[in-house]
Amino acid sequence: MIIPPAADLVLLADSGFSGTRAFAHPVAVGIRGHRIAWVAPRAQAGTGACPVAPNVRTHDFGSAFIMPGFHDAHLHFFHAALYASPLATMFVGTSEADCVRRLQAFAATRPRGSWLLAQGWREYRWDPPVLPGRASLDAAFPDQPVALYSGDAHTLWLNGCALRELGISNASEPPAGGSYDRDANGRLTGIVREAAAMELMPRIVDGFTRAELLDAYDGFQRQLNAQGVTAVCDLALSATSGLDFVRDDLFYELERTGRLSVRAHLFPTLVPGTRRLEELQAQLTGPLVRACGYKQFFDGVSSQHTAWLAEPYANARTPGERGRPTVDPQLMGQLVGGALEVGRRVRIHAIGDEAIHQALDIREQAEGAGALVLEHVENFQPADIQRLADLDVVASVQPRHITLDPGGPERDLGPERVPFMWPFRSLLDAGATLALGTDAPVTATDPLAAVYTAVTRRDADARLPEGGWLPNEAITVEEALAAYTAGSAAACGRAHELGWLAPGMLADVAVFDRDLTAVDPEDLQNAHALATITNGTLTP
Repeated sequence: MIIPPAADLVLLADSGFSGTRAFAHPVAVGIRGHRIAWVAPRAQAGTGACPVAPNVRTHDFGSAFIMPGFHDAHLHFFHAALYASPLATMFVGTSEADCVRRLQAFAATRPRGSWLLAQGWREYRWDPPVLPGRASLDAAFPDQPVALYSGDAHTLWLNGCALRELGISNASEPPAGGSYDRDANGRLTGIVREAAAMELMPRIVDGFTRAELLDAYDGFQRQLNAQGVTAVCDLALSATSGLDFVRDDLFYELERTGRLSVRAHLFPTLVPGTRRLEELQAQLTGPLVRACGYKQFFDGVSSQHTAWLAEPYANARTPGERGRPTVDPQLMGQLVGGALEVGRRVRIHAIGDEAIHQALDIREQAEGAGALVLEHVENFQPADIQRLADLDVVASVQPRHITLDPGGPERDLGPERVPFMWPFRSLLDAGATLALGTDAPVTATDPLAAVYTAVTRRDADARLPEGGWLPNEAITVEEALAAYTAGSAAACGRAHELGWLAPGMLADVAVFDRDLTAVDPEDLQNAHALATITNGTLTP
């Protein structure tokens, strides 16, 4: 019999979850350094099979619930931290005019003349549902640059001052994969889309100091810890090299100074000739920050008709409109296929059914030991659900996207395609691996809200629609927890050491005040994290 290491930290609780199944008994978890030493029934803690060190620290959480820490498989740390800080703000607004009023209130908190940055507007949720323009912003802010990112982070709404600051005129041409909207007279409306918007954001946020950004990162990670989140995947937010907002320098500084309390997995942009992943892997040798692979965009979003579909949109604005690839498919095949062949992990933003289909074609044709993860996968060609599972492609999904645009799927795709949207149940039944996340700042970071929507197919705030949207695609709480822990570890290539409560695994643990697998789903969001442990250390 092999005796496990003696634990120097012991956590006790009345119930728990291993990463795949609930414990049917009170549980004890022994931690030695950065790893789990043993997991056993509570009564066995301190026995010969579950030894403890002489100076052991024991935390008895009583009737609480212990599980692997939540691992957000898809967020954008820079932007989420920024909008959670005093540097920027978030709101949806009820109309264009309401957004301007809200921004005026925020402007009073910022230095005069500085950029005003906000995110969240969704014109399809306004009455009437029409795109905003620069005129309303120009009237309120004639001499101050304003940038409002849409809720889905694919479209910018700028005022005239911002356009001037950024050097964009009526004669300017957008980069490939992006666009500058114009009115009937060819004049810029202030709406900038996709790659063109992504290209501008680094210049917009350039005015924030390093100290301000470090404080924003620190505050955001504490918010995550308070919600039971111990790890994240920080994914590139641009298809263009050097503009991806994967700020390894900020993570490195927090880790170097002992302030980092969340495990970060970085995925910079995949572009021709890049060596950034190798450079990051050589630089980031600490325990908490790791560069795990690449990210690229294959399309946009359905609500703006930039997701790439096999057939035209049901409400096409121009004949045959079906979106388009953000990166030329031949180039994407070369980039991703080449990375997979040398053993790299690649994560592709693929929302429309044609983007998903062609991404799977790339995986099918590529050789090598690399792994593919598809992000969002909202709208499938039916046969591709099983094909994704058969190709061992991880589906990284964000449950709260399902209810962001009530009626939107029916409006944009029509009733024939709706049954194959966000098919979580079908994916699991096909044998696929799900990884759950939030896409923050697109949706809130609270993992329990995401689990609620995955389980009920209802919005976590409005609790609608009654009965759930496509309720046959709901998954169980245990399946959702597994996808949010072990599944997320699989998405970043660390399922062998992360996302489970088992001996030898990295000690990332969350403790909640009630058994998440036993409560009524309607009560899930009333649970609270009592403690988080990252890499064996209780977070502040």
